[in-house]
Amino acid sequence: MGNSNETPYRLIDHASRRRTNRRRFLQGAAGLGAAAIAGARVIVPVAAQEGDAVVFWTTFTDPDLAILKGMVETYNGQTQSAKVELVQIPPAEVTDTSKLMTAVRGGTGPDVYHLDRFVVAQRAADGVLQDLSEFEGGATFLDNHIAFARSEATYDGKPFALPFDTDARALYYNRTLLMEAGIDIAALDPANGPATWDAVKQMANALNQKGPDGNYTRMGFIPWLNQGWHYTYGFSWGGEFFDQAACEVTPDNAQVVAAFQWVYDYCKELGPQQVSAFGSPSMQPGFPPQQHPFITGTLGMQITGDWMINQLRTYAPEMDYGITFIPVPTAGNESATWAGGWSMAMPQGAKQPEAAFQFMQWMSGEPGQRIYTKESAHLPTWEALLEDKTLFEERHRFFSEQLLPIAKNRPPLPVGAKYWDELTAAWQAVYLNEAEPQEALTAVKERVQSQLGRFCPVTIEG
Repeated sequence: MGNSNETPYRLIDHASRRRTNRRRFLQGAAGLGAAAIAGARVIVPVAAQEGDAVVFWTTFTDPDLAILKGMVETYNGQTQSAKVELVQIPPAEVTDTSKLMTAVRGGTGPDVYHLDRFVVAQRAADGVLQDLSEFEGGATFLDNHIAFARSEATYDGKPFALPFDTDARALYYNRTLLMEAGIDIAALDPANGPATWDAVKQMANALNQKGPDGNYTRMGFIPWLNQGWHYTYGFSWGGEFFDQAACEVTPDNAQVVAAFQWVYDYCKELGPQQVSAFGSPSMQPGFPPQQHPFITGTLGMQITGDWMINQLRTYAPEMDYGITFIPVPTAGNESATWAGGWSMAMPQGAKQPEAAFQFMQWMSGEPGQRIYTKESAHLPTWEALLEDKTLFEERHRFFSEQLLPIAKNRPPLPVGAKYWDELTAAWQAVYLNEAEPQEALTAVKERVQSQLGRFCPVTIEG
């Protein structure tokens, strides 16, 4: 646990500070371009606007930013309402809406904000978002979307966002890299069901290589990289994160603790700081996807989402790779995955509310989701589109047909952003071997439950 005098609270605070300091260092050393735009906004060129535009903020980067630009151009070419101005704000952690909240307080906020959907309930509870049931069709528009996306876009029985997309997570593997190392990849064939975590660990160890300085130059697998989050492992071990009947967050249940322990032990064997030195740069917001170690061929396996299909098509079109189920703790267990996604939300103080809502409906409805699904390899939340086989190439059908139907989702709580941040700080403390799983997760519960209590009872819609 490092310094034995540190409490779990201090350990988690320490991990959070380390994360911030490491991010600043890496941005300074490897991302002068990113640092140059910090605090600024970039207006993505679209057709010249007439009159007052609907201002749409997103933190997306390419290749998805280019898709959004094309969608806005398509919308502007057909709308009889106000045109849309697409503005890219600097990438940030998904729960970081500080720029938005500052702008809303100052009366300079956008009309539409691209918000990670699991954060909607908390931002609605904070009073940052407008109730969409006040607009014509706002109360019924969500009926067209899949159930968990409706739930995530709702707070206190009212819609505060429109679902934009969804996804699911899987294990990607570089066939060429594994086979060149003499690894039998049959266990990773989805036709054979999910591999075990220990089998993945054994394969990964056969790929690990270090340079003369003792740092990794190639790795087989990093548990926490990309979409290897706390929820990923907790769900894989059969854990639950919220008890609605008791109105309690449950990060400390036995299965979640066991999942954290497996990751703690995995990183301990390889050297947590060495693993972090190899993997952390690609976890920074705005990191260039073409430089990701999986894309450059220095990482054998990773957990990520269906959007990676488009990134690989764009940046590594020659790679021979496979996609399979997220591994399981014990052979014979059923694989678990989870789904998230983004939403279109209207901040308080929007200057073009009616025109903004029309744009939100188009983006989140059948026209917009059809384009985004096809071009980005994300999944639609517009339920009818899931039946349209023409939208999904073979690899993407694995997500739409086999993973999305079994996907879990993060509990959409009025403290959902707080919960994510506390879990993330604990997660980092654990995989860096700076905190023991049980103590770290107990601290998460204490911190989050103290804020959740004032909202109880919490009813999750859908």
